[in-house]
Amino acid sequence: MEERNEDLERIPGWLEHELADKSAAHGNLARPFLHWFLLRRARQRAAIRRHPASSDRDLRRRVSVALDFLSWIDQRGLRLDKLAQEHIDDWIAGATSQRRYLIRYFLKWTTSRRLTCELTVPSIPRQEPQNLLDEDDRWPLLQRCLTDDALPADVRAAGAITLLFGPSTERLCHLTPEHLKLSDKGTHLVLGRHPVLLPPRLAQLLRHLAEQPQLRPQLSRVHPGPRWLFPGMVPGKPISTHGMTKKLSRHGIPVRTARNAALATLAADLPSPILADVTGMHRHTALRWVAYARRDWAEYLAARRGRG
Repeated sequence: MEERNEDLERIPGWLEHELADKSAAHGNLARPFLHWFLLRRARQRAAIRRHPASSDRDLRRRVSVALDFLSWIDQRGLRLDKLAQEHIDDWIAGATSQRRYLIRYFLKWTTSRRLTCELTVPSIPRQEPQNLLDEDDRWPLLQRCLTDDALPADVRAAGAITLLFGPSTERLCHLTPEHLKLSDKGTHLVLGRHPVLLPPRLAQLLRHLAEQPQLRPQLSRVHPGPRWLFPGMVPGKPISTHGMTKKLSRHGIPVRTARNAALATLAADLPSPILADVTGMHRHTALRWVAYARRDWAEYLAARRGRG
């Protein structure tokens, strides 16, 4: 029996709530877009991957942008079947963030249904990391994660991994005891293809989490799910990326800036293929990080040394 993905299955109910004050015409487009395009692909990915590439929050954003777009064209007296490239360019030009670029998913679906002609959404402008945690703040935070017994063990472990290796929050949340490899040389963590050696205190923290009994019994299922190093509130599920980010932030660990600083430091020392293998990131992403680190990050570190 195929396992239900509860995060995905809650989205239709959320959509109905969103459609409460929308026109019937918008609902008639949003429902099939969600059910037959977004959810269908997300379920297929979830069936073959340990965790889907697109989280439920990503899918909700794509639907929300589609609803915003439908309101936008209504306000301008436009029709889907009469949309031209200039209208898409106007929509993107009005963006105050990258959110509007997500309309590409809705337009891909409308084009496949012949509701619109072939329209092009430009690629999201590539941006360098905007905020990095200062090294003078990063190392004391790491020291706190490794030594402060007043912090919850899961916060200490997740914070230390983020500050050292900068994995995506999605990858962090889906770590299991199987990602820990014990040997005579120490404890290694598998984030990508090549395991990385852990500091003894972090290794001890992760082994403690791996050995903890499940606090919430899993629901009865034919195929019990994996154990998680960072379990969530739903039995058998890991903590959500949003939940992890909020939890770390409450304890003074800024996830995005900490992750950026860790990746910039690694990219300054490692070739891109090794960076990709160690962190699990795509090789193209690793190339961009290395290019950035050897330009802006190196200049930043040199400037800091000069001020010291």
